[in-house]
Amino acid sequence: MPGGSLHNGGTGAGVRRAAAEAVAAVVHQGRSLDAALNAVEADIAAADRALLRNLAYGTLRRHFRIAEWRRELVKRPLRRRDRIVESLIDVGLFQLVGTRIPDHAVVSATVEAARLLGRKAFAGLVNAVLRRFVREGFAGRPPVGREARYDHPDWLVDRLERDWGDSAAAILEANNARAPMWLRINAANNGVEAYRGRLDAAGIAYSLLPGLPDAVRLEEPVATTALPGFAEGCVSVQDGAAQLAARWLLADGGRRVLDACAAPGGKTAHLRELGARVDAIDIDGERLASVRDNLERLGLDARLYEADAAAAPDWWDGTPYDRILLDAPCSASGVIRRHPDIKLLRRDADIPRLAALQQTLLARLWELLAPGGRLLYVTCSVFRAENRAVVEDFLAVTPDARPDPLLPNNNIRALMRPDGPGYQIFPGTDGLDGFFFAPLVKAR
Repeated sequence: MPGGSLHNGGTGAGVRRAAAEAVAAVVHQGRSLDAALNAVEADIAAADRALLRNLAYGTLRRHFRIAEWRRELVKRPLRRRDRIVESLIDVGLFQLVGTRIPDHAVVSATVEAARLLGRKAFAGLVNAVLRRFVREGFAGRPPVGREARYDHPDWLVDRLERDWGDSAAAILEANNARAPMWLRINAANNGVEAYRGRLDAAGIAYSLLPGLPDAVRLEEPVATTALPGFAEGCVSVQDGAAQLAARWLLADGGRRVLDACAAPGGKTAHLRELGARVDAIDIDGERLASVRDNLERLGLDARLYEADAAAAPDWWDGTPYDRILLDAPCSASGVIRRHPDIKLLRRDADIPRLAALQQTLLARLWELLAPGGRLLYVTCSVFRAENRAVVEDFLAVTPDARPDPLLPNNNIRALMRPDGPGYQIFPGTDGLDGFFFAPLVKAR
């Protein structure tokens, strides 16, 4: 069945069915949204997959507000086996408030999707709920609960308010917005200026950010197939904040680099584009394959290790590294706008466990750094427990480690908030994702 377009709705029941299945997999089964979408996309025409992704991402981005509406509209909870209907209603409610699809098309396609889901008995309920939502002006009602007001779980709001006080509201608002598409131009493949000219010729509008010489931020996202020279390795998709790491690490030399926890490989590739010799390690073989694929497309190479970065005797050749990039596993709380399922999949209890892992990796990898070398500790988190606290605790017990005041250039100072021995970027700052950086130097 055709999916219809984002603007006119079409018949589109199959797309709504698939979106409900993906949302239900996240909400009720704890699967990642990427995995859930991969499982349902095969049955959706290529032309309709953008709509599918818009519906799934948008529904999860506004999950808590939508759930509050649904609980008011559906007084009696559905049985566990019928919870897919709740997710379908959520997808329908998102369409009514988050797209330009006409209301009648939303109702028609979503009701038909109930039948495709094998829930024909609930078609009348879906129809009544969506029509009542429109008729009674639910979209204009102020949220009642705190989670609905911020569209985040309470524990996450609590952490942000403890860590950042009055700035927490801006972080939460940024998390609920759609992230822009950033590109990293391969300086080793062609000149940065020359590639910008190719974007101009293709009619792809973009803007620049001082301090990010390889980056452009697109005014509107485009398919990678529409990017000039993408298949030939001229350009990659990578957030602007993530692009800071490679130049920061290499700012004053050092060419033998370890990229720990390297997948999916954006920073590995950037380091190679800038001329570093890179060993890249990741514990997940499937994710490490994505590093290899990225390098091959860009015409680059690196030594890849499938291993635990903290277990150096299993893979390290004993030669110290000039530079180490520790892109530590974290809560990913700084990239929620790209991965709204994080709001549902992450738990407050995860943060201490992650902080302990970060401490272990930092201590073990420090042993691999040459005297006078630099380690850049990076997370895509905005929680101090994973950032400032981890680095401060490490410095307190590591006599030969000290914070490094070097920045790759002064233009990036305005993007970051100094926080203890590191620097925090809040999500939404000049279109960037939320990242923490702590550069550390080893005494000679």
